[in-house]
Amino acid sequence: MHIENVELRHIKMVLVSPFVTSMGTEYDEEHIIVRVDADGVTGWGESVAEGTPFYSYETVPTAWHILQDFLIPSILGKDIASIDEAIAMYAKVRGHMMAKAGLEAALWDAFAKTRDISLSRLLGGTREKIDVGVSIGIQSSVAELLKKVEAYLAEGYKRIKIKISPGYDLQFVEAIRKEFPDILLQVDANSAYTLDDIDIFKKMDDYNLLLIEQPLGYEDIFDHSKLQRELKTPICLDESIHSLDDTRAAIELDSCRIINIKPGRVGGFTESKLIHDYCSSMNIPVWCGGMLESGIGRAGNVALASLHNFTLPGDISASKRYYKEDIVEPEFLVNPDGTMDVPKKPGIGVEVNMKMLEKVTVRSISNRL
Repeated sequence: MHIENVELRHIKMVLVSPFVTSMGTEYDEEHIIVRVDADGVTGWGESVAEGTPFYSYETVPTAWHILQDFLIPSILGKDIASIDEAIAMYAKVRGHMMAKAGLEAALWDAFAKTRDISLSRLLGGTREKIDVGVSIGIQSSVAELLKKVEAYLAEGYKRIKIKISPGYDLQFVEAIRKEFPDILLQVDANSAYTLDDIDIFKKMDDYNLLLIEQPLGYEDIFDHSKLQRELKTPICLDESIHSLDDTRAAIELDSCRIINIKPGRVGGFTESKLIHDYCSSMNIPVWCGGMLESGIGRAGNVALASLHNFTLPGDISASKRYYKEDIVEPEFLVNPDGTMDVPKKPGIGVEVNMKMLEKVTVRSISNRL
């Protein structure tokens, strides 16, 4: 596949409502859309680096710099026979996983289209539908949280995840369990706690949680092993897992019993598949996390989640959960049974709405031969 053009677009999409986590409040989402033109096809990817360095050290400006000055020059004008060959061309760039993942996603889409198969099939997916859940930000009151949980359950979501932080935790779990005793429920701390807070998580053991996501430090693996020994509820690691090596360390230390795979966090679908396969061999379930992606990134997540070991519902909500109007057609919907259809058309399986993409574009640059 001959790489003829790589375009970057900095986009900014307004959220339908503020999204509150222990890291702060988001009112809009800034990402980078990557377009690759090669051999008569166009591949689309999304770098999920955000406008702030609160989830990751990567931001839109840093990812733009790495893409424009290092990753794109390494492949532009080259003939690439496989994804692995492309990755090898920029392997000397250390870190910057979100920048790499955006470019790699566009290449995966292009390769799938040249083969006239879906991205799901190219990745090795086995499902036509995936189970999906919803993530609810920190709410100002128990009453408001229960109202949102009820509404999302009515929409069909199979699993509810709530964000927690010190002072906004146990009382919310207790209230949801009292009102909805049988739903799949998990919590996500986004690294807001320390081992000094162990009693809070021991109390959560009584509420039949599916998992506790990233309770401790965002780079930590070791302290999570101490916490997991004290709990019946499985810990799931997110921010701490950047690679297959991190995954191996976490599992061997028993720091977690579930892994959240986000392609952007680990550098793309290739590393995601390696983590997925290793976890499968160790009987560790995985699920696909979300970064408030547009429909381009969401399409990639859906395809990835069709692999066999994604056995827990992921954070792959309907387009309308976050945006009044998505930048793809058709937009992603949740079926009444709590599933989402895996696109069957070539590549990511949806069309980019160029008019809407232009509307949300802050700046763009084209690198054409």
